[in-house]
Order: sequence, then C-alpha cells, then structure tokens
Amino acid sequence: MTSPVDFQDRMLSLGLARVSEAAALASASLIGRGDEKAADQAAVNAMREQLNMLDIAGVVVIGEGERDEAPMLFIGEEVGTGNGPGVDIALDPLEGTTLTAKDMPNALTVIALGPRGSMLHAPDVYMDKLAIGPGFAPDTVSLDMSPKDRVEALAKAKGCAAEDITVCVLERPRHEDMIEEIRGTGASIRLITDGDVAGVMHCAEPEITGIDMYMGQGGAPEGVLAASALKCMGGQIFGRLLFRNDDERGRAAKAGITDLDRIYTRDDMVTQDVVFAATGVTDGSILNGIKREVGYFTTETILMRSKTGSVRRMSYRSPIA
Repeated sequence: MTSPVDFQDRMLSLGLARVSEAAALASASLIGRGDEKAADQAAVNAMREQLNMLDIAGVVVIGEGERDEAPMLFIGEEVGTGNGPGVDIALDPLEGTTLTAKDMPNALTVIALGPRGSMLHAPDVYMDKLAIGPGFAPDTVSLDMSPKDRVEALAKAKGCAAEDITVCVLERPRHEDMIEEIRGTGASIRLITDGDVAGVMHCAEPEITGIDMYMGQGGAPEGVLAASALKCMGGQIFGRLLFRNDDERGRAAKAGITDLDRIYTRDDMVTQDVVFAATGVTDGSILNGIKREVGYFTTETILMRSKTGSVRRMSYRSPIA
C-alpha cells in the first residue's frame, strides 16, 4: 500500500479539476438533447483521456457499469501515466445522465482521488444512506433510528423545531412510507429525481442549499463519492449495503466485503485524505451549470482537499472547438 506521505494531493488537485472540467465540457453540446447514452459516453471518453495525462498510478475503485461490463473507466482499470503515487479513484463521469438529457438541475461530473487502499470498494448494489452537515456530535443520528426519530434528534441538536428541518430524498416508490413518516413530523422534503451525490453534498452547506439531512436508498458507489465530498466539506454520512439476491451478495464477496450488515461511517468509506472535484453540467444549488456564449463555454468547478479543509470554486472559460 502506498504511504499517505506519497500522496501528492496539492500537486494533483488542479489536475483533478481539469479532469472534471473536461468531462463536463464534453457533455455540453448534449444538454437537453434527450440522449442519455451519448452524453454519458462523451463524458467518459473525456474523463479517461484527461486521467491518463496525470502522473499517477491510478486504479478505478468506483467506476462505470460493473453490471454492464463497461469498456472503460471500469472497476479495476489502471489509469494515469504510471509515473507517480499509487492512488484509488472514485468517479462518476456524468452524475445525472437523465438530468443532462432533459436539462434538469444538479447534473455534475464527479471524481475523487485518495491514496491506494483508502476507499471502500463498494459493489454496484443499493446502500441505505443517512447524512447530515458538520458541527454535530457523532451519535446525533443513526441508521438504526426511525426516520421520525432522526428528524426529531437533528432538530433537538440544532435547537429548532422539526418543522424547520428539510430532508432531501430520492423520489422513488420504495421511499413512499419513509416520506410519509418524515412529513408526519412536520419536516419538509425536497424530492430529487436523480443525483444523490449532489443530494448528500447539500447537507454540508444548509445555509446555502436549505437542506439539513439526506436519507434513503441509492447506489452504493455514489455513497463512496458522497463520503469523499463530506470528508472535505465536513458532515457525517452513514451507509449500509443492501442485497436483494445471491448475485448482489456475490458482488460483495468479489469486492472483499464479508460483513454484509456493517454500517459504514464516512471515515470507513474513505479512510485517508482525499481530493474531490465536481463540475456543474446543468444549473444546481451547489454549482452553476455550463454557460454557452458566442465562441466559448464557461464552467464552474468545486475543488476540495480534506487534508487542509480547502474548498475552491473556480470558473473556467474555454473556447468552443
């Protein structure tokens, strides 16, 4: 395993921002065009090309299409020049392909990078997730609480009423009972159609986003990406893998996971320092989307390092080829 000392996070951070920007720019011409696959493929191609320019010996641990046997940026693929530190890479070249195709809010390109062996190799299964922002005691909320108890516990910790709490939830039939229980407390819910990495990130900046808590079932790989973001921004996330059949349990075994009931904290999912970058594709509450003007595109990227707690927002103007 590469020592954390060898992880040149400061030197690599700007390069990671370029990777995220390139993926977003590649999908720009497909925003609102109704073609999810084309938008995703454009982002994948650009992200892979830029990653292979970085002086790293990278391995993709959270990547494209475990079930679909994706031809690139798949789990286990080696990327980079090979002349640099060994690193784990978690990525989603286009988080919100449907959002992009329909020009709906909060589509992002997302990538995180940490020392080799620092990220949970989450299989492509569901994860039950719960997240809150920074500044709370570790035992404020837990996955073992009911949705009602979580809302009331967070309200008590914030010194406010349950009616003042807003919870972000993926709009899915599986969440109908949970939504009813949350609303029964008086709390409000912001439903999102896709993009739960952004959903979790909302919790880290409640004064900007208006979101206090995230809960519900979504993709486990996205859980690791969200944990990477909160490692930098502050906040807590808890995740428990969910298995519906033997095939999914087999994927867990292949990833080296033996305790199928374990609840993972943020620092279990990302054990060492991490660099995280995301670029807005469509407008959202975290980042501005790509702006097209005569002759050029403008993007906004958030670039963060957990080691220093630094959060940079960068605007990049690129001529249209």
